[in-house]
Amino acid sequence: MQTFSEIEEYIRAHYSVVHAEPFMLAVEVKVGERHQDIFLAELKNSDERRSLRLETNIAPLREHDAEKCLRVNLMLRVGYLAVGDLDGTPFIKLCHNLTYDLLNEASLRYVINHLALLGDSIEDTLTGGEDLF
Repeated sequence: MQTFSEIEEYIRAHYSVVHAEPFMLAVEVKVGERHQDIFLAELKNSDERRSLRLETNIAPLREHDAEKCLRVNLMLRVGYLAVGDLDGTPFIKLCHNLTYDLLNEASLRYVINHLALLGDSIEDTLTGGEDLF
């Protein structure tokens, strides 16, 4: 996969797309009885190399210790925790970046499913069972 349009074609064939904009998609992934939304967006580095950012919202940061979130990053093998705003509220996000030169269907499928499962598990723990995303 060398272009976002190739990624989009694969995603539309294999996942339920719930939002689409140029160079950005959101898919809903079933996780048991729950679901987790995964956002995919193209990023360009200063040297014009393209990467695909995948992310899922976890929980509002206000109730959680940011230092603990950073410590969790050391234990993660795929993905990393970050903070981004959602409607002006800081939210914990689980993210992962894939460079286009290493991107294929198997790696994309693995990361989407891994982020959905792990993101939902962290969300379940941090929100006391709420299914926010």
